[in-house]
Amino acid sequence: MAQGQTSSQPVPTGTDKDSSVPAVGYDKKCIFCRIVNNEMDTELLHRDEDICCFRDIKPGAPHHYLVVPTKHVGNCKSLNIQHVPLVKQMVDVGKDVLRKHNVTDLTDVRFGFHWPPFCSVTHLHLHVLAPVSQMGFMSRLVYRLNSYWFVTADQLVELLNSKVETH
Repeated sequence: MAQGQTSSQPVPTGTDKDSSVPAVGYDKKCIFCRIVNNEMDTELLHRDEDICCFRDIKPGAPHHYLVVPTKHVGNCKSLNIQHVPLVKQMVDVGKDVLRKHNVTDLTDVRFGFHWPPFCSVTHLHLHVLAPVSQMGFMSRLVYRLNSYWFVTADQLVELLNSKVETH
């Protein structure tokens, strides 16, 4: 079992072994659903009932992790006020994984999401990048604050909370 992995058993979100019918919250075409369900050879740095974390295959910083819900959730544009606790939980898991990897300066960290259509996978995923001060030029552009294509976790929570106030 990988360090930081809390369970070696697949989370029951994938296809039922006795049936060809996918379980609720699983998209067989989604690479992140397949990773969460242990169908890919990806080391899970964290796994619990709700959240998984693994390394980004194209790291933009020395520590670049993706935190995803275990059940398929669409991109950040599809979220509503009920998803605020999930987003906060994703950030907390990201912080925990950073601490486990000896990243203690959480002021030099970026937590955020690509805003559609600028996301390559439609399964909700939080980018956890550290240290930001060591990111290269392209990474600073791709994960740029106050851009049309990237929103911080705090900005997303604020946006989701404001959705309820405008209705």
